[in-house]
Amino acid sequence: MQRVGVLGGTFDPLHLGHLVAASEVAHRLSLDEVVLVPAGQPWQKPRPDLAPAEDRYAMTASAVADDPRLRASRVDLDRAGPSYTVDTLADLRDELGASTELYFITGADALAGIPTWHRAEELPALARFVGVTRPGHALQVPAVPVEVSLVDIPALDISSSDLRARVAAGRPIRYLVPDVVDRYVAEHGLYRGTAAR
Repeated sequence: MQRVGVLGGTFDPLHLGHLVAASEVAHRLSLDEVVLVPAGQPWQKPRPDLAPAEDRYAMTASAVADDPRLRASRVDLDRAGPSYTVDTLADLRDELGASTELYFITGADALAGIPTWHRAEELPALARFVGVTRPGHALQVPAVPVEVSLVDIPALDISSSDLRARVAAGRPIRYLVPDVVDRYVAEHGLYRGTAAR
């Protein structure tokens, strides 16, 4: 049976904290791969300054291109409408086959919100859940019947909103994001003159 991790997010932009979480969970849970899924239309984080989905996918795909255990997926970009976790997991299950065991990776701060997610009652049948630490957030098991594994990861206090603010202020993001993401942001003029939200 193949064991596949799924790490979804806006990835606006993808940063080293995302990659450390994916790599650490893959190692700790002996996963065959981790699929990074940029949200096409994030329903929980609607922002007028959200970078285009194609840019967020391009940064993600470039950042993981050299790691055989990580890959980017367009599953949320190619589906119309808001990006809901339940749809992402159902589509990946269809793509990978019923014998694949899915592990949905999310930050500790997001675990408590699972009951508010779209069709949350369907999630336990689709994947196991993995909560990873984030600096300043305690790990909490959600109040829904999903199986949760808790994984401590090396603490990297990096957030996409802080990175956007740094770019808008003309400050560097090098060494906080993969080099290919740093170059992409500069070459495409992303986040300049935008306020972080």
